[in-house]
Amino acid sequence: MAISSESASKSSPAGRVTLDDVAHLAQVSPATVSRCLNRPESVNLEKRTRVKQAIQALGYVPHGAARALASNQSRMVGAVFPAIDNTLFGASLDAFQRTMSDADYTVIVASSTYDPAREKQHVRRMLQSGIDALMLVGLARDDEIYELIRAHGIPYVTVWRSADHQPHPAVGFDNCAAAEHLTDYLFSLGHERIAVFSGILADNDRAQDRLAGVRKSYAKHGHKLADQYLIERPFGVEQGREMLRLIMSQDAPPTAIFCGAEPLAYGAIFEAAAQNIAVPGQVSIAAFDDTWLAAQISPKLTTVRTPNMEIGEEAAKYLIATLSGVQPPLPRPLETDLIIRESTGRPPA
Repeated sequence: MAISSESASKSSPAGRVTLDDVAHLAQVSPATVSRCLNRPESVNLEKRTRVKQAIQALGYVPHGAARALASNQSRMVGAVFPAIDNTLFGASLDAFQRTMSDADYTVIVASSTYDPAREKQHVRRMLQSGIDALMLVGLARDDEIYELIRAHGIPYVTVWRSADHQPHPAVGFDNCAAAEHLTDYLFSLGHERIAVFSGILADNDRAQDRLAGVRKSYAKHGHKLADQYLIERPFGVEQGREMLRLIMSQDAPPTAIFCGAEPLAYGAIFEAAAQNIAVPGQVSIAAFDDTWLAAQISPKLTTVRTPNMEIGEEAAKYLIATLSGVQPPLPRPLETDLIIRESTGRPPA
């Protein structure tokens, strides 16, 4: 039964639209409308469709507090990201939010700007607001945060890093193995002086894992990463430009640069062009993530393609299943791919 705006106008009395109005128009009981709003999986598809059409036709807006009280759920899920002002986490956030929305959950997003104290503050406020579940990026943080989450009795999931033997549920990939693979590729081209442009390592387990992967590759090939070839800066294009200036001014500059994130690589490529340093003729540059710009910049960037969208979708599916009373198995570490493009080549003679 399709519900038209004409039938809606006949069913809806003057004033605020109520749940009873929706039930009358959809030809179901008020209890069925309530179940559709609070536990949609408990109502068959045909009735859910009629209720949804009636809600849309009447412009009904459920009262949030009453709905939360009736269902013991706010239908709100928190997500705290280190940053939301760039493309690093955009695809994951979009996939997470879309999947949660399809299950009738609203996502509240906050940015910690890589500050542990700010992350803790966001988590506290979200828990106080009555969120039903929480997503966090990475595993490394003060145990007090995990204790707070457990005290509130809500499910949570961490992302962008595989769990290994950690006690916390995680959806992600092996950053160390992916970084080792990329560094192995640079060694296979003949490079021996490979510099690392890293994000700030403190409180960032993904950056720490990637550096560990570079060191493993170095050791495998009988070398050791020299201190002067490691630079830490916040993620950003300007920081990448500064790092390139510093590293290439050394007496023995590197022939390849491993960037822990693409903004650093973009900055390095821009600065190399400004300094008339050929890429990859004088120095090869490679990075992580494979955002849309990687294939558009000149030269096109060699990079590790990370499963950004899959991370968001799988994290959402895990929380949705847990909220419905099912304890799902966590996905195995997700796969990464090395995408070889123009920015890497053999070292100069």
